[in-house]
Amino acid sequence: MTTEPIPAVVAIDRGRRPLGRTAAWLAKQVEIGLATVDLSVSQYRILSLLDESSAASSHLAERLAVRPPTITAVVDGLVTRGLVERRAVEGDRRRVDHVLTDEGHRVLDAADTAVEERLRGVTDALDDPEAAEAAFRGLAAWRTAFVAYTRARWGR
Repeated sequence: MTTEPIPAVVAIDRGRRPLGRTAAWLAKQVEIGLATVDLSVSQYRILSLLDESSAASSHLAERLAVRPPTITAVVDGLVTRGLVERRAVEGDRRRVDHVLTDEGHRVLDAADTAVEERLRGVTDALDDPEAAEAAFRGLAAWRTAFVAYTRARWGR
């Protein structure tokens, strides 16, 4: 039985770079992994940001490129689940920060593990272990780029 090449691989071989499509496929695998810990991608992104530091809704909205009401709706669900707390900022009664709870840290760790396991399941289909590790090195390179971009854009 002959296997046909995957169309995206053929396209890459022809010099086209459908990286957006690849990123979309990758995002779907992240979504599938997160489903095992009952988190949406939006919830995961908020928990990830709060793992770096507490933040006000306006800051979260800016970082995630969404409107503040969207953040409020997602954070409300995270507060209800006990993953995030709202805390008044000392010295500024009008400001409320969002903070990851201990349970939020536990769920975020479980989510990170679930996503990595899902991605490893995908790379297990490769015959070459070095190619699988190269895929993860590529993700690490993207993480480095995102961290640099975030620092340049928001000074964090």
